[in-house]
Amino acid sequence: MNASKRASPRSLGSDLAKVAAHVVQPEEYEELPELTDGMVARGKVGKGGRPRSENPKKLISIRLPEDVISKWRATGPGWQTRMAEKLARVAPK
Repeated sequence: MNASKRASPRSLGSDLAKVAAHVVQPEEYEELPELTDGMVARGKVGKGGRPRSENPKKLISIRLPEDVISKWRATGPGWQTRMAEKLARVAPK
């Protein structure tokens, strides 16, 4: 995560106080269609999130000298990925 970037507050573009104060009236329920067995049968439940990777990463713990970590961090964002790529190139086959 880049700590130098400030997150901007998200805006929904609506008056949340007005929405929160609204009380649903009985006539508003008439706008909703009757839920039928056919509608339920057509329904699909999608799994959210990203697709599984063919080569997932595994979390490990490793102790490295502070100067090594400092040198890698000094290379900028993405230093852990670059370190992993470098290790993959020199790893025994």
